[in-house]
Amino acid sequence: MKKILLLMTSVVLLGSCNDDYLAIGKEDVLPTENFFQTSDDAVASVNAIYSNLRAWRLAAFAPMILSISTDDADKGSSTGDASFFTDIDLFTYTPSAFIINDYWSGQWFGINLTNQSITNIPGITMDEALKTRLIAEARFLRAHHYFNLVRTFGGVPIFDGLPSDKNYNKPRNTVQEVYDFIQADLQFAAENLPTSYGATDKGRATAGAAKAFLAKTYMYQENWAQTLALTNEVMGMGYDLLPDYNSVFRIANENSIESVFEVQATFVSGNCDLSNSQYSQTRGVRGQYGWGFDVPSDNLAASYEVGDLRRDATIIFRGETTPEGDFIQPDGDNPRYSQKSYVPSSQIGAGCSEGSEQNIRVMRFAEVLLMNAEAANETGNTTQALASLNRVRNRAGLPDFVSADQLAIKNAIWRERRSELAMEGDRFWDVVRQGRGAEVFGPKGFVAGKNELFPIPQESITLSNNVLVQNPNY
Repeated sequence: MKKILLLMTSVVLLGSCNDDYLAIGKEDVLPTENFFQTSDDAVASVNAIYSNLRAWRLAAFAPMILSISTDDADKGSSTGDASFFTDIDLFTYTPSAFIINDYWSGQWFGINLTNQSITNIPGITMDEALKTRLIAEARFLRAHHYFNLVRTFGGVPIFDGLPSDKNYNKPRNTVQEVYDFIQADLQFAAENLPTSYGATDKGRATAGAAKAFLAKTYMYQENWAQTLALTNEVMGMGYDLLPDYNSVFRIANENSIESVFEVQATFVSGNCDLSNSQYSQTRGVRGQYGWGFDVPSDNLAASYEVGDLRRDATIIFRGETTPEGDFIQPDGDNPRYSQKSYVPSSQIGAGCSEGSEQNIRVMRFAEVLLMNAEAANETGNTTQALASLNRVRNRAGLPDFVSADQLAIKNAIWRERRSELAMEGDRFWDVVRQGRGAEVFGPKGFVAGKNELFPIPQESITLSNNVLVQNPNY
């Protein structure tokens, strides 16, 4: 099939950084003084931000720290392969763990790219409507990176564009200040992005995506009125659930009516570097379709209600034949693999890795419904809470959840989030925001008052000359 592709660029734009934690290695550099001259330059700079979302540190190994640390997933692969993930699994990691540094630096690299566009596009003589839209896209993507940072590390330094004084060595802002900054970016994006695009621009951030993420930031702050209002808006913007849960994650349904925001990927014949996000490759069935990391746990497999269709659409079991016709060997290294990152063998780009065609689902309409349900329940609207919750349950083949008890509904929504969003990267953040870290992850080694946040990488603290301060108890 030929998939709609948001045109990406391999050009990476970097400003002049001091020798600090933001001085990330340069590749394919085009100095900014020779760039940002034309409308095409502006578009290319924003395309580079989107393209970077598929980078190794953002799509492949580093994000697994937020999955392997939970009860949803195990390290996978073979026993000795990437043994550093064992420390993540057991909460024995330290601030020197390079994989945590990779996650941190990957987000900052993305923020650097966004700030290049946000700072430099305003000075270009070009169509003003396009200029505003591109800045709104860049601010949406900056908010995305900051949201990942604040949930994972707590308060971090805020850079609103490229610092005019060239000072990149700033102390941490508070968590509230970072959330305020994120919400300002998302509000600007919501007001200045279109609700949809033509075929050649499919995959770009939309007003619906901005509102959905804005709602999610308010959910993390327990601002339920704002969460409810925003999710109600998104629910009126034309999104819907696909009838078949398994189909949501297949290539044919990328950017579907259920998609709110996805990281775009496609096979480019003869250019595996451009084709490959390595998202699917690192998680694919070991020895057949990938490396076999970040595998569903026993705990996750046992957590589904009887009759929940999502169990078999989330987990590939050894010895099964997938709905797309691939037979999974019965004697592999791991008993289970993620089906959400699976690419059928018939759809793997010739000569390239298993990830060459697979978009990464970042926000789906199902999550909007569950946020709406949680916010409605918290504000006393039981009827709406159950209606939104049961739309998600019914698609999974489950009967309506019926209760008039607010606590019972809350627990049902939390359980539903686990079943619906399993292996999509939210489990750690969900459990922590719910205040259940020690209860749920304690058997793995989680320590209350410490492991709600990951440590600031020691390398960055050293490079900052201790301007950055470590999180408690590390």
